[in-house]
Amino acid sequence: MGGLFGVASKKDCVFDVYFGTDYHSHLGTSKGGMAILEGNTIHRAIHNITTTQFRAKFESELENFKGHMGIGCISDAEAQPLTVRSHLGQYSITTVGKINNVDEIIETAFENRMVHFMETSRGVVNPTELVSAVIDTETSFVAGLLKAQELIQGSCTILLLTSHGLYASRDKYGRTPLIIGKKEDTHCVTFESCVFANLGYSFEYELGPGEIVLVNAEGYKQLAPARKEKKICSFLWVYYGYPSSTYEGESVELMRYRNGASMAKQDTEEIDVVAGVPDSGVGHAIGYSNESKIPFGRPFIKYTPTWSRSFMPQNQEVRNLVARMKLMPIPELVEGRRLLLCDDSIVRGTQLRETVELLYGSKAKEVHIRSACPPLVFGCKFLNFSSSRSEMDLVARQVIIDIEGKIPESLSEYCDPKSEKYAQMLDGIRKHLNLSTLKYQNIHDMVDAIGIGEENLCTYCWTGKE
Repeated sequence: MGGLFGVASKKDCVFDVYFGTDYHSHLGTSKGGMAILEGNTIHRAIHNITTTQFRAKFESELENFKGHMGIGCISDAEAQPLTVRSHLGQYSITTVGKINNVDEIIETAFENRMVHFMETSRGVVNPTELVSAVIDTETSFVAGLLKAQELIQGSCTILLLTSHGLYASRDKYGRTPLIIGKKEDTHCVTFESCVFANLGYSFEYELGPGEIVLVNAEGYKQLAPARKEKKICSFLWVYYGYPSSTYEGESVELMRYRNGASMAKQDTEEIDVVAGVPDSGVGHAIGYSNESKIPFGRPFIKYTPTWSRSFMPQNQEVRNLVARMKLMPIPELVEGRRLLLCDDSIVRGTQLRETVELLYGSKAKEVHIRSACPPLVFGCKFLNFSSSRSEMDLVARQVIIDIEGKIPESLSEYCDPKSEKYAQMLDGIRKHLNLSTLKYQNIHDMVDAIGIGEENLCTYCWTGKE
């Protein structure tokens, strides 16, 4: 995943870019970057933030920056923003998304023998550099952004810093958000609306799918209209969106309350305490507790001084260690209790299994799990939410292989809560995680809790349907 933020102002904008970008830190742990336009020069810095927070890494850089326009990004993969000089002029670019047809676009670009790409140490081309090359084949930024929308399979939201202002292009199907905020003499463009309150902005406009706008200090101008079809990622509300953000007019935190309440209405289990797996499971658990009238508690706590990041290392052995180390039980609230935990989702199951073992080690009587979304049966094709993970790592797929001996051609029965295959899969996952009971939220109630209509949402990872 990743996040981006940009500012156009009549005043110096460096601190706004710095803090606004930092408010996207929950979306990635690999690279962070800032680019500031001063006169005709773009000053840029990129740092590795794998072990250190964005804010700490860039604090010493602030004295080197000065300017009225700038962009920043948090990335879980490639280094960005990039600074480019082309026939369109000098500009800086940052992107959020996933490009599935990288090789095809590269080969097309090679037909023009003036193009080459730098490879990373992993032998891959930086996707953001590839996007800039596509843009530069056209006679204007707008034409280039529209061409990128058409060529890219997957998704790509783009922010450009130019001498004319900030060009903001939301993904063709709106899979990720892009929102404009305003305050005196300043406008910003952001992935997360949670940046507004503390930086003094108020909401002005949310771009539609494929819409392109030019943002400056005075406001914004539409350069390409929104497309009709929208497929925004449902996981924004369920998991990776920040609780104080709002997308498409629907609050993340309130969606989680509604979702938890919906799960409680279908449950009859006798429970002593409802808890949320921190952090994104907490909102669902509060909704569950309020609806069920079962007390909400915190039988275990995340050790936030050093384990504050929501994402995890990609190395599986290290992930297992982190899963054990970052959660601390409170034995007095666990021993002899029947605990029900709401989690945002179950991916591999590694972290959850470690948590369950931790609770049983503190003498919990029962541990019940309620997942705030359906079983993840398909890997995401459209965002880098799980780009480094294989579909075969999904615990649902592992259990399906145990049942079938292989992955069947059709997984439709395993996506249908009314089928026998679904029940077999659920019981297999329950045993794998050593749970008293396991239930998943059904997709219809999850969609209802989001509140913008199923036709506007991407639910591919649960249904396999684009």
